[in-house]
Amino acid sequence: MEPATILLILAAVFGLYMAWGIGANDVANAMATSVGAGAVTVGGAILIAAVFEFLGAFLAGGEVTATIRKGIIDADLLADDPTMLVHGMLASLLAAAVWLTIASRYGWPVSTTHSIVGAIVGFAVVAIGFDAVHWDEVGSITASWVISPMLAGSLSFLLVLSVQRLIFDTADPEAAARRYVPLYIFATATMIALVTVLKGLRHVGLDISPVAGVGYALGFGAVVAVIGAFVIRRLRFEPPAAGGFRFANVEKVFAILMVVTACAMAFAHGSNDVANAIGPVAAVVSIVNTGAVLQEAAVATWVLLLGAVGIVVGLATFGFRVMATVGRNITELTPSRGFAAELAAASTVVVASATGIPISTTHTLVGAVLGVGLARGISALDLGVIRTIFMSWIVTLPAGAILAVVFYYILSSLLGP
Repeated sequence: MEPATILLILAAVFGLYMAWGIGANDVANAMATSVGAGAVTVGGAILIAAVFEFLGAFLAGGEVTATIRKGIIDADLLADDPTMLVHGMLASLLAAAVWLTIASRYGWPVSTTHSIVGAIVGFAVVAIGFDAVHWDEVGSITASWVISPMLAGSLSFLLVLSVQRLIFDTADPEAAARRYVPLYIFATATMIALVTVLKGLRHVGLDISPVAGVGYALGFGAVVAVIGAFVIRRLRFEPPAAGGFRFANVEKVFAILMVVTACAMAFAHGSNDVANAIGPVAAVVSIVNTGAVLQEAAVATWVLLLGAVGIVVGLATFGFRVMATVGRNITELTPSRGFAAELAAASTVVVASATGIPISTTHTLVGAVLGVGLARGISALDLGVIRTIFMSWIVTLPAGAILAVVFYYILSSLLGP
């Protein structure tokens, strides 16, 4: 078999494995709040992801992607030895995928972005040298461990308090829910649309200005809010059972909202995070086809399809563990609390996109869930689970780096110069 063919096969296999890891960990994160709140079943989450994650990844996952992810490596230092980059990208893919498998096995919600970044840093330091890494970029990523959970947690905390004051503490919570939930639907749909416009549609070559993007998002939010208000008006409320949960009808209203947010979040996530799997694959394919290191390369349709299929299969086969951690084990979620977490996470991603702060979707959503729990008091949080999650975050970058170094030496010895 030709060496080039072997490299392409390895890139496809490792890329599919990495995409599977993203589905098992990161996609499970995106679905966790809806599942944990009881608004969507595990089967429903898998179905939603199968449709909307796939559409997001395949339709908006990227016509062009940077082969050196997020400027981590100085590409000029690799120009004379493209084979080294091929081995490094293969090692990085395999390292990140193995770490995601380990994390998903134990239900740790870790960042797929940090996994692949840590792997690329490890390969670059060992194969090229310490100066090959843009350490300022790595520092920004490390800072996001603190920034994104705090932003999302603070916002979700405030959202829970607003729901409590505007709806649950009123004389007629059901009437208040009918009145205010459409406004929350508007805010949620607008934020999700902004995530898609700012982080997704640019990958299909749609040059939408920020001002126009905001306008489209507001219009989309208004349409969804009107539809939501119509659906809510047609809901049939059951009289509360004696001794039962007296806010069941209110949570039924929020459950409708969470189905919408689950679909939209899945599309936005698929359009953005699939690049963590296909970026290195695109780099290998480009080098094998051209023999040169390019800063950017067109993404072949089969590569995009590979990532889209992988993330759906990962969620369906192994995502239940991470969904349980984020959706059930950190704190008890209801549809109203889950909505607060999803809206806070989406809003934080939008703010970060506009200001250029590199953040992790995983860290953002976990921070939002923590904020929801804190709104009910520290006793509502499982501090043991939180401690384990934080430790897994700290370990992710060095774990990816160490694994990448090991796999780089193995692949280099097996594949030759």
